Amino acid sequence: MISHHPEARLWLLSTPGTSYAFQLDADDVPRHVHWGRPLTLEQAVVIAADLPAEDPGSDDAGGEEYVVEGGLRFGAPSLTVRFDDGVRGFEWRFLSHTVEGGRLTLSFADRVRSLGLDLHYRILDGHDQIERWAVLTADEPVDVLRFDSAAWTLPARDDYRVSHVVGEWGREFQLQRDRVPVGETVFTSRLGITGQHAGPWLMLDAHDATEEHGEVWSAALAWSGSRRITLRRDPYGRASWTGGFGHEGLVWKLVPGESLETPVFTGLYAPDGFGGASRRWHAYIERQVLPARPAERPLIFNSWEATEFDITEKQQAELAELAAGVGIEVFVVDDAWFGTRTSDMAGLGDWWPNPDRFPAGLGPLADRVRALGMGFGLWVEPEGVNPDSDLFRAHPDWILHQDGRTRTLRRNQHVLNFARRDVREWAVEWLVRTVTELDVVFLKWDMNRSFSEVGQPGAADPDRIWIEHTRGVYEVMDRLRAARPGLYLESCAGGGGRADLGVLARADQVWTSDNTDAADRIAIQHGHCQLLPARTMGAWVTDSPNSFTARPTSIRYRFHVSMAGAMGIGGDLRKWSEEDLAWARMLVEQYKRIRPVVHGGALYRLDHDAVQYLTEDEVVVFQFQPSALNRSVVRTRLKGLDPDARYRDVATGAVHEGAVLLGHGLPPLLSFDWTSELVHLRRVPR
Repeated sequence: MISHHPEARLWLLSTPGTSYAFQLDADDVPRHVHWGRPLTLEQAVVIAADLPAEDPGSDDAGGEEYVVEGGLRFGAPSLTVRFDDGVRGFEWRFLSHTVEGGRLTLSFADRVRSLGLDLHYRILDGHDQIERWAVLTADEPVDVLRFDSAAWTLPARDDYRVSHVVGEWGREFQLQRDRVPVGETVFTSRLGITGQHAGPWLMLDAHDATEEHGEVWSAALAWSGSRRITLRRDPYGRASWTGGFGHEGLVWKLVPGESLETPVFTGLYAPDGFGGASRRWHAYIERQVLPARPAERPLIFNSWEATEFDITEKQQAELAELAAGVGIEVFVVDDAWFGTRTSDMAGLGDWWPNPDRFPAGLGPLADRVRALGMGFGLWVEPEGVNPDSDLFRAHPDWILHQDGRTRTLRRNQHVLNFARRDVREWAVEWLVRTVTELDVVFLKWDMNRSFSEVGQPGAADPDRIWIEHTRGVYEVMDRLRAARPGLYLESCAGGGGRADLGVLARADQVWTSDNTDAADRIAIQHGHCQLLPARTMGAWVTDSPNSFTARPTSIRYRFHVSMAGAMGIGGDLRKWSEEDLAWARMLVEQYKRIRPVVHGGALYRLDHDAVQYLTEDEVVVFQFQPSALNRSVVRTRLKGLDPDARYRDVATGAVHEGAVLLGHGLPPLLSFDWTSELVHLRRVPR
């Protein structure tokens, strides 16, 4: 519900569990009032009247709902503009507000210049998230140096801590918690894509939150390109942050009559710890962000680790036979099926079957896969191109480049410019044709190249490419899905380099990491699920020893780790023993039984490397022990169960009291390296 108090010039946004309030001051500046536990409109007005007046001796205005450059403001702005005569900044003049359902729009104009700014807020039934974005409209030429989606202000606390994920290729989603220092901390990507090094979200607490207790404020940016989030703690102890697309050094030009809209930056307050925040994010992403489809993700086999670039039709058919035998639902042919692609040196961009490897095209293999009872899937990298390709030879101007500058190669490839209409039309044509002719049901969309020499010679607004490439990718994905509504799409960028709410509005899941080592995946998956739900987390069972780390682990352990997400198999099944294949068949059957709970239930992180999924009637718990040296005698207590209910162990038939599982828990694991346990419980009547 959205409420307005005209006399106080205050707006209150009320969700099922939170309230968010702000008001306009005498100079029409929007100022933050409250973000936290539920309030009435009258209570919000009382809080606003009690806020401290601006200190005339301070060098910081502070507490503003959206920070513009100008006046006594010296922190990071949300908006920085420069007019043709060199004048900078924005002075607020309130025009109007509108409320349509759960959407509030406040319209402002600069007091002197011909520039309009709309601030948008949206709340959704059943969720505590607040979606925010902004629209800038120019009636005179203006350079936009920074244009963020939203700024967020926290209540005053004695201390603050920030939680976020960091990493690199093969070590994505490493959860980090740090004290917020006085000054500015910038979380950015200049890669053109989301990047493995930092996720586009933050969680803050008062350094007192735990997994299930304490207040947590968070926000996630729905954007898959270059970005910047600036977290600030001022000398008086207040914490706030502002964020949006782009990074320092970029300038976007608006001409009269033109508008620029930001991506959505969604905020959430949770009173029940990091676990409560995660479950609220999972529910929001599942219901409001992801493409609408049943929760359960298909069980895939991917051929990459089995074959890499050494691919033939015969070999793929052999793998398909074995995959069908263990219960796989979709067989995905990875890299090297196209053009002259026998290594990463050539062929990228030539999206037709390699005539030497597939003399009759991919049709016979796809038909064989379907005859085995599986769907057919493919790997593609639409944004990449090798110089040694027919596409590049025909269209060398299609790549990101600048006149007079070296065209740097990385991974022997360049990035195609999806800001160009002709590039997007080319991509849509071959993608739709390929998935239609082959009846592809699962497409792995990879992107292995960060941006360099970013430009589009001759463009009037050259830096706009940083925005328009990402929007071009979104457009192609949207048109592909519209043409093939049943298609499952997986986002991949050298592993987990494009995992955000922007791409997940189009992709059903993300490839979490190229590192498939089950032991390493524990931490990777732990970080992924701080914000993103388990159903979005691609997780393969691969060979032992692992090809990435050379670490040997049991097949049971590898399966259990992968079962905690959207499981797939990526090992070379031709080399698996009969015993391993028998284990695989049994564990696949077990996964299919628990999949509705893992993909559709609420996730609880338990102590001692354990994770739990809960629906109304079923519970699934995975316990992991990475090392015998870390063995604990402490039992793993479950969460969220009905203490008055009884639960039967599906495997043993033993019946447990809910109160006992909550208070006393499950037995600890045996003292061996890389051990695991799966417990599946069903609620039974008394």
